[in-house]
Amino acid sequence: MSRLAYPASALLGALLAMQLFGLDFIFPRAGLDWRPVGDAAQHAIAQRHFLADLWRWPPLDVGTLQNVNLAFLDGIPALALPLKLLAPLLPEGFHGIGLFYALAWVLQPVAAVFALRGAGLRGLLPGIAVAVMASAMPAFIMRFGHAALCGHFVILVALGLYFRACADARWWRAAVPFQVLALLIHPYLALMSLAVLAAVPLSLALRGEAFVKAGLGVAAAAGAMFGTMALFGYFGAAGDGGYGQYALNLLSPLWPFRSATLGWLVAREVDATGHGGWEGYNWLGLGLWAALLAGAVVGRARIAPGLRAHLGLVLALLGLTAIAISFRVGLGGVVVVDLGAAPGFLEQFRASGRFFWPVGYALMIGAAVLLQQRPVIFAACALVQFVDAAPMRAALSAWAHERAPWTIEAEALRPILRDAGQITLIPSWPCIAQEDAASRILSLEILLLASETPRPVNTMYAARWRTPPRCTDAETLARPLAPGEVRIGPGLSGSGCVALGNLSVCR
Repeated sequence: MSRLAYPASALLGALLAMQLFGLDFIFPRAGLDWRPVGDAAQHAIAQRHFLADLWRWPPLDVGTLQNVNLAFLDGIPALALPLKLLAPLLPEGFHGIGLFYALAWVLQPVAAVFALRGAGLRGLLPGIAVAVMASAMPAFIMRFGHAALCGHFVILVALGLYFRACADARWWRAAVPFQVLALLIHPYLALMSLAVLAAVPLSLALRGEAFVKAGLGVAAAAGAMFGTMALFGYFGAAGDGGYGQYALNLLSPLWPFRSATLGWLVAREVDATGHGGWEGYNWLGLGLWAALLAGAVVGRARIAPGLRAHLGLVLALLGLTAIAISFRVGLGGVVVVDLGAAPGFLEQFRASGRFFWPVGYALMIGAAVLLQQRPVIFAACALVQFVDAAPMRAALSAWAHERAPWTIEAEALRPILRDAGQITLIPSWPCIAQEDAASRILSLEILLLASETPRPVNTMYAARWRTPPRCTDAETLARPLAPGEVRIGPGLSGSGCVALGNLSVCR
């Protein structure tokens, strides 16, 4: 019966994915009368251009988007690369962002079973229970605004590989390529995975066992990851910095924002830095807290031996927690400790609060292990977790089923953009003031519509750049239109310019 845990968890994930997203979200196409919004729009633009572009070197550079690396656009290279091979077979305007959301929800409970079995629990009931609980982890559900970061299954697989590699060095054959896959989903997830894998030789050494093979395995995984980064053009780019602005608040794991049962206790996310607390959102869930408390009573004799056996993992998780908390330690609405400027390399991890995610999943696996003699208790806690997460699933479903209408004249613009040789947006992204949110939203909407039939464009919103773009709109407007060029934006004038709704189009 225990063999049914994997197919049952996959079925659970598939049913949830279909309920939460719907087919038109998972398999999009051009010509729709609605559009994705926010970061999902950026990701869709990136993948559409990448799928339509020529193969280049480095392989992730997108020529029609000023050679920006797909990874800097959060375009999920792990999925985009195989889709590019299938591009001639895909419908016009297809992108894989919705598909990745569905895959993440299917793989999340399956990966939880993999992690639990790595920890030594093989029963059907514990497997189904951990699948249910993993699918109801608040930090997982509420990442829906950012597709790649919904790939929490990466963390669970890393935990499963940790347990297996501690017992059998042959598992490094899987861990090394998996580390590359984690990178190609998202670098944050890859760093979390690498930290968990690096705990293997540390745990073995602290047990007094042979650890050299494990150390070589970690070196191979890190080498494969950094080698891929070098080959695929990850290096040499910088973001906006701001380490500590989006950190883990010390109260975040206890802060029941969006909880179905305890949410009435708090009105908003806990935040001490003035940046909203979103990236540090890590409420563990009522069911997981119940499982931890029950496990501390029922399985208390297992706690000390378990911590000693996996002390390397404990230390790795403590290190990730320290990075998540950052140099500005927030407790509730107050920064209680400010250690000043962080080392420069940490500025790459502005959203440091994310690094607590592996801790939450390790606690989930630990609770299941402590309750292994009472699987019914863990199953009951998983059900509580699932019920408690109902408002979060409702928020995700509402977002996925939102059919935001175009604010631009989409039907009139589509043939113009299709026939263009190149597209110039005015204002370009670096010319838009940081506080001008309306112009940024409009620019992203135009880019999204144009990406249905990708053509070279002069601007794009990216999280990181090798060479940050400059505002050159004045020079652009001073030169005549090139053959095949279409200029588009509000308030443009001159011969060949016509008004279409809130935009002017010049060609």
